[in-house]
Amino acid sequence: MGIRVADVTKCFGDFMAVHDVSLDVETGSLVALLGPSGSGKSTLLRLIAGLETPDVGRIWITGEEATERSVQDRNIGFVFQHFALFKHRSVRQNVAFGLELRGWKREAIRRRVDELLELVQLQGYGGRYPSQLSGGQRQRVALARALAVQPRVLLLDEPFSALDYKVRKELRAWLRSLHDEMHVTTVIVTHDQEEAMEVADRIVVMNQGRIEQIGTPAEIYDHPETPFVMSFVGEVNILPRGLLSDQGVPPSTDAPPGSPLFVRPHDVEVFTQAVAGAIPARLRRLSHMGRDLQAELVLVDGQTVLAQIPRDQLDPRALTVGDTLHIRSRQARTFEPDYSI
Repeated sequence: MGIRVADVTKCFGDFMAVHDVSLDVETGSLVALLGPSGSGKSTLLRLIAGLETPDVGRIWITGEEATERSVQDRNIGFVFQHFALFKHRSVRQNVAFGLELRGWKREAIRRRVDELLELVQLQGYGGRYPSQLSGGQRQRVALARALAVQPRVLLLDEPFSALDYKVRKELRAWLRSLHDEMHVTTVIVTHDQEEAMEVADRIVVMNQGRIEQIGTPAEIYDHPETPFVMSFVGEVNILPRGLLSDQGVPPSTDAPPGSPLFVRPHDVEVFTQAVAGAIPARLRRLSHMGRDLQAELVLVDGQTVLAQIPRDQLDPRALTVGDTLHIRSRQARTFEPDYSI
């Protein structure tokens, strides 16, 4: 097992940041800790790194207990959100820093730095300084520095959140390719559900210091176990039962009749004419989202519903704000009681 967290709790004064969390990260896997601000994901990462000490519980890294070990003794690579590069050092010197501290010989350091600069696609940039690099390039230098000491695990704390959307997309694809090549046990913290879906083998959804669900991206999205997971991972309409047709609701559900209905926007069918099981809705806004349209619709009682519609199913030129359309649910979910959103 790459990382094992067992029954860990961490408080800061009266605030319980992590509450009785247990987690196994398989060797060579890439796991995302996903959740909103304050959910405990960064605290959990810092506990694994040794930057914080648990009040209760134990932590193992590659089979060895690390609960009381210092950061230096855990042999982890850590990448922060804001690069944390040495401004007065060149790219080569930044990457070599950890190797120098460990007493590597000059020629060995040179070879290792050359290997890493090629790995992160920064050959020829070794003599530059951080101020001469783009944000994406600086984050790749930070990753190279973390990998230089050949860590047993790599920990990334929202590494791409300070970058613009296009660069984030490029770096996510690059990180996934890098991981597939190196197979270093990796944990990445993110609040970006798209990022977690794209890079991770498994996603750990956290909320209020607890783990809500662990699963593959497909399991998390298609089979959410709680209303919070369904609401946080992907857009969703939360509607009273009976407002839309119950078509698509699993007949075996144990949820009481008054429990809300959860419908993904892409599971809302939209028609220009009345059809069986559909109810009228007024078009308030139509947004062009590339290959899809997003319709904001208002029901008779004032409830708002979002619908995601492929362009080949509805011609936007035939629609005008204020038009009356008809909608029904293709698939919907309900949840048993005792969960909170």
